[in-house]
Amino acid sequence: MGVEQVPGDSDFFDDLGADSLVMAGFCARIRKRSDLPPVSMKDVYRHPTINALAAALTPAAPAAPRPAPSAPPVTASTPTAPAAPGPVPGQASVHPAPVPAPTPARAGTGQYLLCGMLQFLAFLGYAYLAALTTMRGFGWVSAGTGALDVYLRSVLLGSAVFAGLCLVPIVAKWTLIGRFTPGEFPVWSLGYVRWWLVKTLIRSSPARVFTGSPLYAVYLRALGAKVGRNVAIFSTHIPVCTDLLTIGDGTVIRKEALFSCYRAHAGLIQTGPVTLGSNVLVSEQTVLDIDTSMGDQAQLGHASSLHAGQSVPAGERWHGSPAEPTGTDFRMVGGVECSTARKVRYGVGKLLALLLGYLPLAWGGATALLAPLWELAAPPRAGTPAFTSGTFYLGALAASFALFFGAAFAGLVIQGVVPRLLNLAVKPDTVYPLYGVHYGLQRAIGRLTNSKFFTALFGDSSAIVHYLRYLGYDLSRVTQTGSNFGVEVKHDSPFLSTVGSKTMVADGLSLINAEFSNTSFRLSRVSIGADNFLGNRIAYPSQAKTGDNCLLATKVMVPVDGEVRENVGLLGSPAFAIPRTVMRDTRFADLETADELPRRLAAKNRHNAVTAALYLMARWLHVFAMTLVALGAATLYPALGASAFALAAVLVLLFTVAHFALLERATTGFTTQKPLYCSIYEPSFWRHERFWKMASHGYPRVFDGTPFKNVVWRLLGARIGKRVFDDGCSFPERTLVTIGDDCTLNAGTVIQCHSQEDGAFKSDRTTIGDGCTLGVGAYVHYGVTLGDGAQLACDSFLMKGEQVPRQARWAGNPARQLPDDTPPPATPPGHLPGAAPPPPDPPAGI
Repeated sequence: MGVEQVPGDSDFFDDLGADSLVMAGFCARIRKRSDLPPVSMKDVYRHPTINALAAALTPAAPAAPRPAPSAPPVTASTPTAPAAPGPVPGQASVHPAPVPAPTPARAGTGQYLLCGMLQFLAFLGYAYLAALTTMRGFGWVSAGTGALDVYLRSVLLGSAVFAGLCLVPIVAKWTLIGRFTPGEFPVWSLGYVRWWLVKTLIRSSPARVFTGSPLYAVYLRALGAKVGRNVAIFSTHIPVCTDLLTIGDGTVIRKEALFSCYRAHAGLIQTGPVTLGSNVLVSEQTVLDIDTSMGDQAQLGHASSLHAGQSVPAGERWHGSPAEPTGTDFRMVGGVECSTARKVRYGVGKLLALLLGYLPLAWGGATALLAPLWELAAPPRAGTPAFTSGTFYLGALAASFALFFGAAFAGLVIQGVVPRLLNLAVKPDTVYPLYGVHYGLQRAIGRLTNSKFFTALFGDSSAIVHYLRYLGYDLSRVTQTGSNFGVEVKHDSPFLSTVGSKTMVADGLSLINAEFSNTSFRLSRVSIGADNFLGNRIAYPSQAKTGDNCLLATKVMVPVDGEVRENVGLLGSPAFAIPRTVMRDTRFADLETADELPRRLAAKNRHNAVTAALYLMARWLHVFAMTLVALGAATLYPALGASAFALAAVLVLLFTVAHFALLERATTGFTTQKPLYCSIYEPSFWRHERFWKMASHGYPRVFDGTPFKNVVWRLLGARIGKRVFDDGCSFPERTLVTIGDDCTLNAGTVIQCHSQEDGAFKSDRTTIGDGCTLGVGAYVHYGVTLGDGAQLACDSFLMKGEQVPRQARWAGNPARQLPDDTPPPATPPGHLPGAAPPPPDPPAGI
């Protein structure tokens, strides 16, 4: 703190003005001392004075020497214990024998390149088949005589293509893999290529449109999952190793739950079972690691996770990350009568609506749209290519302009009209059965009003308030700040969402208006109080017990029982109290005075308006380029056939990478970003907002699990080491991230090099050492350093400024170091950590 004397009863935050970044450095220095007990940020928040911290960490008696334990897997009766208190300073230090961390499986460069080449060839083959099907289908539909004939042809073609796209993953899975079994194999191996191909086909299957319907359970059974009766699954994250998934009768899995039955760990893909009993509830934004289970009638709260080896006994309720027992009941709506006939009618109706409505309209619309474009591709005169004519480019320019801006305008109008009409038939606080008219209307409202394009366009600006109010949000008491919401806001119903005055939301807010059982649902109002600040990736339920003047930290588990929390900060899962505001965050209060704020807000609005215009222009230019490529392929189609469009797909992908890489680097002046600490009303922050908006966060996911993902990250400015395995990580600030060699980054992980609290913005660099592993759904904040070989468990939140020692294992929200005697992550039988890896090409049952 830079002071000579620190009284033992002075509060670190309230009296001394410390913040979490300073205290993270304090904890890191203490952990380097062998004569002092380890300290985590959670310890500091719970005991914010020297006296309280010392009392909490000092054992009542000197710890007796212990032999190195051989602990069993973590179960309900043996939950993961907090770090054992260290010895009293001055006494002899006794440490248990450390459990060795697994040595990362390192693939050779040749194996790495061979894997990338095979994946590229698979993409080419898939692109060729898609082009061949599309062009043959387009020609056949165009040959129809009359509207009825074209419609019938569109129905037949759409049905055949949809069925084929759903069946191909099933056939590929049973042909290339057979049955998934528990085990592990190295990434970049030939066995991995087969597994990656099946995973990609499953994850890209259009069967995800059946999420929330009885047809989805049928599809999972076809892939090998053991799914019981009356199961309701609302998560769109399709499991991959389906033979290892068991779901009992009447179980409910809510949206954004991750239960893939595999994970990447230390250069290996590890597969393991996920077993859910009957009438289990898995809530929103949860992660189920491999080798986890839940007994009959068990519950797992929102924003929680089960780590490898954890098991929830029958009838118990758990929450937190890693989960621990709780008395909270997370079932918010009771069941009703839902007959088999109702489910059949809903499933058949949904399938017929898709096959007789959406798909024919899509094919018919594409045919009507492509017909004039096809004429543009025709040569103006014999022997002259069409792309030598100025009409070719002017036509493509006009067509792309009409397509892009026309679709945007139509989408905006539909969002403001259709959901309001549908909402008239759905009443709040009323229990409706699933798979009926009201359920269909609720699902339609959610789909129509959750547009990533418009939240990205209007987010991080004053326009987002008007847009959300247009959708139906109650923002009548909101005070305009210019940054009330980020670019990611989700909800179940905008008409039941209320936000209080002077409340600001960073990003990734999910308002949970809908509660589900396996037979019923109910919509309720979600109300966020006044003067709140919400961090990133927060699931906010309608039963939330938070009121005014609260700080909800990133990935916090919002409490749904007990007293209403006000004038306090909440951190972690399960949540605990922290200071609402620290002195550092009040440094820019003078910029928000009544005299200064209007002038700065007006300047911010002007800057954001230019940013929104640039955003639209950049996206339109991307559509224009794709239109040119498609027309060029149509010109070459008579000579090259479907190969012309397959090559066009490759060209579009390459152009997309180059286009957005150029845009991102241009917004930063083709230099690396510098750490910031500023007000949201300063131009440096506005430029950072422009960078967020111009960056495309979607297309890098196309390259998940391939060596090409690392190439893309390097083009975007990230420092990426050799042979990094990235199964779905994201970096909002690419140039502030450094990743070492042979790291393993799991699906859903985020390395976020910034933070915003109220009107203050901070960013800093984050460094991940060689051979590190970030678990599924892990979240790493700014100013963090992970030493070589460090491991972060699934769904953990590594707070800003933390310094993780090499080979250390951390877990939790907020993350803390696991003791040396904590059992290592579960490993399939026969494949012990550090043992020789299995053959590079395992047998069919991977």
